[in-house]
Amino acid sequence: MPGTRPSRPSELVRVQDRISFVYVERATIGRDDSAITATDDAGVVHIPAATLGALLLGPGTRVTHQAMLLLADSGSTAVWVGERGVRYYAHGRPLGRTSRLLDAQAHAVSNSKERIAVARQMYAMRFPDEDVSTCSMHQLRGREGARVRGLYRQHSDRTGVEWNRRDYDPEDFFGSDLINQALSAAHTCLYGVVHSVVVALGCSPGLGFVHTGHDRSFVYDIADLYKAEITVPVAFDVVERIEREDLPDDDVAGMTRRAVRDAVKSGTILTRCVHDIYRLLLPDDRSRGDDENFADVIELWDDRQQNVAGGRNFAPEDLEPPW
Repeated sequence: MPGTRPSRPSELVRVQDRISFVYVERATIGRDDSAITATDDAGVVHIPAATLGALLLGPGTRVTHQAMLLLADSGSTAVWVGERGVRYYAHGRPLGRTSRLLDAQAHAVSNSKERIAVARQMYAMRFPDEDVSTCSMHQLRGREGARVRGLYRQHSDRTGVEWNRRDYDPEDFFGSDLINQALSAAHTCLYGVVHSVVVALGCSPGLGFVHTGHDRSFVYDIADLYKAEITVPVAFDVVERIEREDLPDDDVAGMTRRAVRDAVKSGTILTRCVHDIYRLLLPDDRSRGDDENFADVIELWDDRQQNVAGGRNFAPEDLEPPW
């Protein structure tokens, strides 16, 4: 067939080595060989698809079929973001081909003892100075609430930005105060980055351990690990700058998005996210996303022994229908 051949999984850039995300609005997304193109009145920008984690598509964006084909083939996540980044819609095929993480995730979330063990590990990663080994979920939620409340007060005192409480309406971005707008925009960017890692590794975004009942519960679980060091301080810094320099506040979402981009780019969030997911779901595994995760292996489940190889006929030679 004409055109660039589809990439083999082993040829793709590992998720922890990729660009975190690129946000595009009011442009047409197309394809030029192995690059994604963004075209608007100012010209054309080429984005290497193989190194992209998530492409966030804002209002006024149109996407061609070939562009989506390339994103899916590259293991990149395409995300339609609307209403100033409050809504999140779609993702492509996982980068990895194995279901080991998904199997481990489904097993752990279906077992109450293992589920609370993973939840405790998540809180321990966020609050390493506390012993949560015997805490119930109710106790964990209480400790988290107190920690987060103190975190907001800390950054309010640091920046001088007035803080009352987390208050926002997903249907009305501008209905909340400036700091809540900045927090919403910052968190949305982080959700996009984390979602791209979750689906690239083949996990289910909907099978959460702390959050539940939403198609992105696990995304929220993992994103919570990094809010205290990334999105919360970034949001307060952006609002402090707007107030200090008397800047127009109608682009708080854009300023916050760019600040999160810089914070994520300068850190190792993708690598950490991959390692943290493995640490939570496969604590004894040391591959952390190495080449074995790209193997295109299809096995058949067996109720009496371990999985058996697929792609073969198991019927005895003398067995013919009717049975």
